[in-house]
Amino acid sequence: MKISYKWLKELVEITESPEEIGKILTGTGLEVESIEEIESIKGGLQGVVIGEVLTCEKHPEADRLKLTTVEVGAENPLSIVCGAPNVAAGQKVLVATVGTTLYPTGSEQPLVLKKSKIRGALSEGMICAEDELGIGTSHDGILVLDTTLPNGTPASEYFGITSDYLIEIGLTPNRADAASHYGVARDLKAFFNRPINLPAVDAFKIDNQNLPVQVEVRNAEACPRYAGLTISGIKVGESPAWIKQRLATIGIRSINNIVDITNYVLHELGQPLHAFDADKIIGNKVIVTTVATGTPFVTLDGVERKLSDSDLMICNEGTNGNPEPMCIAGVFGGLTSGVTHDTTSIFLESAYFSPIWVRKTAQRFALKTDSSFRFERGTDPNMPLYALKRAALLIQEIAGGSISSDVTDIYAKPIADFQVPMRYRNIDRLIGKTLEKTQIKNILNGLDIKIENEDKSGFTAIVPPYRVDVQREADVIEEILRIYGFGQVELSDHLSSDFISDFPVNDPEKLTLRVAELLVANGFNEMINNSLTKPDYHASLENSITGSPVKILNYLSEDLSVMRQTLIFSGLEVVSYNSNRRQKDLKLFEFGKTYNEVNGKYVEKERLSVFLTGNIQQESWFEKSREAVFHDLAGFVMQILASVKIKDVERQEADSTIFKIGTTLTLNRKPVVSFGQLQTAITKKLDVKAPVFYADFDWDYILKQYDAFVQYREVAKFPEVRRDLSVVVNKKITFEELRQIAYKTERQLLRSVNVFDVYEGANLEGKKSYSVSFILQDDQQTLTDKVIDKTMQRLMAAYEREFEAVIRK
Repeated sequence: MKISYKWLKELVEITESPEEIGKILTGTGLEVESIEEIESIKGGLQGVVIGEVLTCEKHPEADRLKLTTVEVGAENPLSIVCGAPNVAAGQKVLVATVGTTLYPTGSEQPLVLKKSKIRGALSEGMICAEDELGIGTSHDGILVLDTTLPNGTPASEYFGITSDYLIEIGLTPNRADAASHYGVARDLKAFFNRPINLPAVDAFKIDNQNLPVQVEVRNAEACPRYAGLTISGIKVGESPAWIKQRLATIGIRSINNIVDITNYVLHELGQPLHAFDADKIIGNKVIVTTVATGTPFVTLDGVERKLSDSDLMICNEGTNGNPEPMCIAGVFGGLTSGVTHDTTSIFLESAYFSPIWVRKTAQRFALKTDSSFRFERGTDPNMPLYALKRAALLIQEIAGGSISSDVTDIYAKPIADFQVPMRYRNIDRLIGKTLEKTQIKNILNGLDIKIENEDKSGFTAIVPPYRVDVQREADVIEEILRIYGFGQVELSDHLSSDFISDFPVNDPEKLTLRVAELLVANGFNEMINNSLTKPDYHASLENSITGSPVKILNYLSEDLSVMRQTLIFSGLEVVSYNSNRRQKDLKLFEFGKTYNEVNGKYVEKERLSVFLTGNIQQESWFEKSREAVFHDLAGFVMQILASVKIKDVERQEADSTIFKIGTTLTLNRKPVVSFGQLQTAITKKLDVKAPVFYADFDWDYILKQYDAFVQYREVAKFPEVRRDLSVVVNKKITFEELRQIAYKTERQLLRSVNVFDVYEGANLEGKKSYSVSFILQDDQQTLTDKVIDKTMQRLMAAYEREFEAVIRK
């Protein structure tokens, strides 16, 4: 956002330099990105003076050049070679002396004047034309002045050249209140405790009732307040120099006096205005409403756009009784209803439009204007009338005309101030320093925040509605702190050991980074996806997801209207995007949040997703390429669990709605991770044709279970023993069931159970044969054959009892 230093000085008393003001604004939260001196004529014509041509003779060596002597108020006249056809003795001219830097019109390179010889004749400067000075485009001849100013008078004095400083502020989205000179002045007012000097509008009056325009607001939700009036007998033309200079300083191009005034008031007060040609308002009626979807409308830029029934429009009565659009409310004007040089009467609009409605429309049409920028962030609902009167007076002053109607102000439900309960102890706690109550109240009063219901413990802060970002106690405290000064809160000289004891043993960020580095080392790429997604993505998984989707109240599009309940679909969007661009071999992961509404409460969880698709192994001279399979993902899952010291997990089948083939690992009966191949019905939603292997970790639960302390035990002194069994069971029995029964049967000696072969064949109809290895070990003594055999007999008996297994040794 661009702010004029001179303009700012008119609104609040400033004696400080632009650089000092920049530091103060940055300290209050309005970060100043740059400060640049702006001159009405670039370079300020420094070194250019008024001179008088004393003599003018033909150059002996060139027909088109002349030798002149010019009096510039110096000790001796200057000898100057001039090629202009209109130069003559007795003229008052502008002379660029030696050493002057000029910025000619249309040239990117500045021109530095040097003493030189032209065809053998000395030239000690240059008699200038308009374009050479950068004040015009004419190069027909030198600029001849009609002035009595003495020779040597600086050209800057003759032209009344002004300079200003452009202060560029990197405005954060929450500070819509500061999107104007008045808004910035309010912060300086609070900081310096100096008054605001808003231009008076006491002279405003209704001149006649010759041009009444009726206003009807049919959508009060989208337009809570609408004000307007008519001005007749105006003369549309060029703006005066002071307005053009003000607008040029902040990068606004002058159009005509009426449009320039609406822009001027917008950047002065932060209130967008719009001027309609009153003669083009059919039926002398303005209707604020929506129109049918598909209605064509040509905007000021000459582009035809198809409207939606969610676009608020400013319409006239129309020739057939149907409202005819004239302007997209708060965003962009129409081509046929705007002010032109033939306009003699206008209807001037000043309104407060709903930020949600304006934001959606501006987003849909990809239109970002100065008006939409402010409306979609929230303007001051109490400003429209003052801004209307301010603009009307400026129009009368510059373009003439009479106020030809009463002021219309439709404001059915005034927007109330925010009431925020405050406690002094919370102010002291969050600021980290005890401030005097008087100082707190002075700062808040300076910010136009009133204080009511004050007692010893606190008060109620009455926040004006233009401060849309200040609605909580913490917000008000932040306002106090930014004006008081972050730098004034001293750091403690001592660090208490109590602080150190509060540091968590487990650092979630370090653990997350460790796992991320593990995955990256295995060839994975990290994703960061949008938490907003399509509502229909989750419809098919309704029975597999706990809770309901969290809906966005002010969503910009239907595709981004709910918070994601799972990381599956945002990850698949990345898979689809890359696959469609021939990047089919993908290893991806994401740490992200999911959001659900459960029993009326919002539940936010941190999860880790891992995606694997395409080839896991690239083709080389000694090995063929190989597609990823379930066990590739399972290996990465186990690596992750090992790195976070999660062990002794139990296995069960994963949700078949999500996984075609899948496993869920649980710890203390709570799922830690579910992984496997996603169902084809899910991947098809994103037009992904290849198999996708997906793992979903409950990262919040893992962080709670992680034990940062290193645990170790002495290496066993006695050898381990391996025994193998071939166990024939019903084909529905899983190895996990066999493993669990083994550990329940033998808790002391059994160290591990592993399957190293699985066989299914025609001779085992309805059956499956698992080849299972068992590792036995005693920490106290060497195992004897008797003990080993007894243990294996118990295991075999358990399998026969639980699964009707046939044991083959």
